[in-house]
Amino acid sequence: MVGLFVLIGVVFIIASVMMVGDMNETFKRKIQLVSLFDDVNGLQEGSNVWFSGVKIGTVSSLLFCEKSQVLVSFHIETSAKQYIRKNAKVKIGSDGLIGNKILVIYEGTTNVKEVLEGDTLMVAKTFSSDDMINMVQENNKNLLAITSDFKTISKNLAEGQGSIGKFLNDNTIYENISVATKSLQNTSSQAGELVNYLANFSAGLNKKGTFANQLITDTVVFNSVRSSVLQLQQIADTAAVLVTHLKEVGTDPNSPIGILTQDKQAGQELKTVLKNLESSSKKLDENLEALQHNFLLRGFFRKKAKNAAKSASAF
Repeated sequence: MVGLFVLIGVVFIIASVMMVGDMNETFKRKIQLVSLFDDVNGLQEGSNVWFSGVKIGTVSSLLFCEKSQVLVSFHIETSAKQYIRKNAKVKIGSDGLIGNKILVIYEGTTNVKEVLEGDTLMVAKTFSSDDMINMVQENNKNLLAITSDFKTISKNLAEGQGSIGKFLNDNTIYENISVATKSLQNTSSQAGELVNYLANFSAGLNKKGTFANQLITDTVVFNSVRSSVLQLQQIADTAAVLVTHLKEVGTDPNSPIGILTQDKQAGQELKTVLKNLESSSKKLDENLEALQHNFLLRGFFRKKAKNAAKSASAF
């Protein structure tokens, strides 16, 4: 009986030790893999190895190498190696938010062979809590600098310094902008009226019966206008040639026009002739008046006056 109770106690002790120390893993077949870390970030021997959220092994040793690097050796179960490929990566994670450090195996493609005993897995850069704290501190510094700059800017704005400060504090600038806005509004309304006028004009072009529509659609009207324009152009060209010829003739002292315009003596003689013609015309009128009162021709002029009166009354 005593021996039986001792045996049962030893079995309980061994089972308790195996459950607490996870010694049942000792009896599973495993392979060893290694990775080279620059910083293990608190990883220890005996830390768990996880793959896809499942514990598949433990860290067996941590050894220093050249350039202050750490060679991490870890064992994984043989049954899990078929899911881990040679191009898989390892990183250091945490068991929970603030739990113990663990080694995490992830990624890997199916077209690459599975890992073998002694293979080295690539290490991926992890974002540690220290990096997070350093980033937060850097962000706090940047936030403090931004706050200081904003304080300076707001002070300058309140004092009316700078373009924006003057804009906020100077009423003259506001009034000028208001005037410019009104001017733009007036210009916009005028532009609207111009657009309406152009719309009406274009509508008139499309309306049949109008001269503008006939001008752009009726070939007869267009040809007539074009013919008139060509005739006007010909008349203008002829007039230009005539003026040019008159200028040339006027500058020639041997031509009649040149003599009349440039020879003073010829001009004076022409004036004399015109005066003589005028005086001769007056004398001729006087002679005709005298003939009308002559008794020999009086009947002729009276008969002529009666015929003229009859002709006038007939109309």
